[in-house]
Amino acid sequence: MAGLLNVKYAICNEVYGELPWEQALAHAAQCGYQGLEIAPFTIEKDVRDISPARRQWVRELADQNGLQIIGLHWLLAHTEGLHLTSPDATTRHETVEYLGELARLCRDLGGHLMVFGSPQQRNLPPGMSGQEGLEHAVQVLTQLVPVLEETGVTLAVEPLGPEEGNFILTAQQAVGLIRAVGSESVKLHLDVKAMSTEATPIPEIILQNREWLSHFHANDPNRQGPGMGEVDFLPIFAALQDANYDGWVSVEVFDYEPGVERLTRGCLDYMRSVEDQLSSTG
Repeated sequence: MAGLLNVKYAICNEVYGELPWEQALAHAAQCGYQGLEIAPFTIEKDVRDISPARRQWVRELADQNGLQIIGLHWLLAHTEGLHLTSPDATTRHETVEYLGELARLCRDLGGHLMVFGSPQQRNLPPGMSGQEGLEHAVQVLTQLVPVLEETGVTLAVEPLGPEEGNFILTAQQAVGLIRAVGSESVKLHLDVKAMSTEATPIPEIILQNREWLSHFHANDPNRQGPGMGEVDFLPIFAALQDANYDGWVSVEVFDYEPGVERLTRGCLDYMRSVEDQLSSTG
């Protein structure tokens, strides 16, 4: 083992649904989370409608609760006319511009990371080859790099499973895109639910891609949180430890039926119990 696991825990804010921000952030802090990952549409559907005052309010509210806003995900959810692999150059240009505005929002909130999932806004259009889609994606992200550098924000490319879409379905494919862009501002994000669709075991995926890894989502193929399904996180956390990963682990769920308490406090308690097991066996 390379040493004790040294990660920080965050919660993705959409788990709180319609709960007022003040109550949601206070609860996350009470559970013991250190960070908050924000879906921009939970502030406004269009990032350009988020005023400087609103940005400052969200940041100060997080500060008051001892939470660090680490960044954004679901970047293009609820948007219209934006697409990473569109054959239309104007659409791609508008996508670059919008992602740039998201990077500025991320900076204004005190964040440093944007997770690019958004399957509906990146899937290959009918008839488009994977190579052509890759070329379009490289063009968009390359044009975005100057804004990422200016704002100090990293864009983390997220592989998604085949049930989500048809573009960048494996960590290897994501790294291919990242390498083609060739910027330190574009890195890799890994998600347990998505990795579970790959033939390669999750611990091996982590270790094979350690040099690119910048962020991590903890969840389960059943769309709930860590510890709420069949996935054992002990070998996953052991791989993160062996990879010397010292970034954030964010709880991201898609099935909210179990309720806020189980999806927040319960998941954090489970991950801490796995850490304890790792310490006792390491």
